[in-house]
Amino acid sequence: MQPDVSKVVAEFIDNRIADIQESISVDISQYVGTDVKRGLRNADGTGVMAGITRIGDVRGYKLVDGVRQPMRGQLVYRGIDVEKLIDGFMGEGRFGFEETAYLLLFGKLPDSTSLQVFQDILAEYRTLPPGFTEDMILSAPSIDIMNKLARSVLALYLYDPNPELTDLRSELDKALHLIARCPVIVAHAFAAKRHYFDKESLIIHRPQDGLSTAENFLHIARQNSSFTREEAQLLDLCLVLHAEHGGGNNSAFACRVLSSTGTDIYSAIAAAVGSLKGPKHGGANKKVMEMFKCIEEGVKDWTDDEEIVAYLRRILRKEAGCGDGLIYGFGHAIYTLSDPRAVRLRDLASKLAKGTPYEAEFNLFASVERLIPVAFEKEGRSAEGMCVNVDFYSGFVYKMLGIPDELYTPLFAVARMVGWCAHRIEEVFNQSRIIRPAYKAIAPDMEFVPLRDR
Repeated sequence: MQPDVSKVVAEFIDNRIADIQESISVDISQYVGTDVKRGLRNADGTGVMAGITRIGDVRGYKLVDGVRQPMRGQLVYRGIDVEKLIDGFMGEGRFGFEETAYLLLFGKLPDSTSLQVFQDILAEYRTLPPGFTEDMILSAPSIDIMNKLARSVLALYLYDPNPELTDLRSELDKALHLIARCPVIVAHAFAAKRHYFDKESLIIHRPQDGLSTAENFLHIARQNSSFTREEAQLLDLCLVLHAEHGGGNNSAFACRVLSSTGTDIYSAIAAAVGSLKGPKHGGANKKVMEMFKCIEEGVKDWTDDEEIVAYLRRILRKEAGCGDGLIYGFGHAIYTLSDPRAVRLRDLASKLAKGTPYEAEFNLFASVERLIPVAFEKEGRSAEGMCVNVDFYSGFVYKMLGIPDELYTPLFAVARMVGWCAHRIEEVFNQSRIIRPAYKAIAPDMEFVPLRDR
């Protein structure tokens, strides 16, 4: 009788765990005294400059005589403060994501004619290739929407008659297809997940002409296709705030790294999707809501500051939450005093929650934000130069919209597809060098031992 292969493999791996652990172990102290920039960060926390971009700028500190000084956070799209961009289209009662996408792709704000043509193109490009939903989504459903999105982006290569063309016209056309199709893929992947894993009815909606990206997503993702204009405007705002965040964020950098090799746009964007899925990046919004579920269950009195602080200290000590000692949604590589995205979402969430069943929960969020530094101090740690980031409130806003947590990170990808495509194009047409940083090798030299002597 043949041995059970799975048992053989398990035993083989288990017997070598110690060897693997020894071979991959790198003590943080080994970075001391070297010129190695751990995490591509300088010793003061600033990022290593790896490129130049005209797309987005993230401002969270000032360097004064070489010393990092905290400042109010600022997010800039193509030279325009995102706060002013938002105030502009919201003040006129318009949806803003398409205008933002145009700005990030083409470097300037569109006039009314250009914006309308751009919207019409996106509407035309939203339709997925014939049989795509059936063959690429329904035939192999995934419990994780991000994994399905990455697979689907790669699959679009097969439906492109000239997938390897990288001239500027071709790149822009492919980018517009990806931006338009991403929300539809996510919504259809969610429908498949609901049907095959949650045992719900399979309902697939097609995109409709005349609707914005936010409206179409709610129309396709919701089984009854119903939504209010207020809900669509709120989702539209979230998409604008997540559309871009500089070339150094992990997913944009992943896209640029792959693009620097000369590979196709689908491979580069799929890598960005994989990066965004991580809980230290785009997946953090879902982790925040998981954390707050623990807080809501573990804190009996949501108005008691001392009880909240005590629970936060337990999280920091790895005694509560998911056990990794992290308070998700707090801290950022660049922002120090404030994250402008979090500020905007907090203010909006406060208004929406007032007088609703969500008001008490929002107040708990606000209390946790206020008390996190206190918990750090009581644990003998410093929270100086740290603030809540966009993930802290985005999940709560989605919750008020009735959007399930499986879609939190995919919606981030729907928005960030614009920034990825912009960075992809900039990298392809301006950089001639493959991105290739170095790693310091610390393994000692060893002599080869013949097999008979081992």
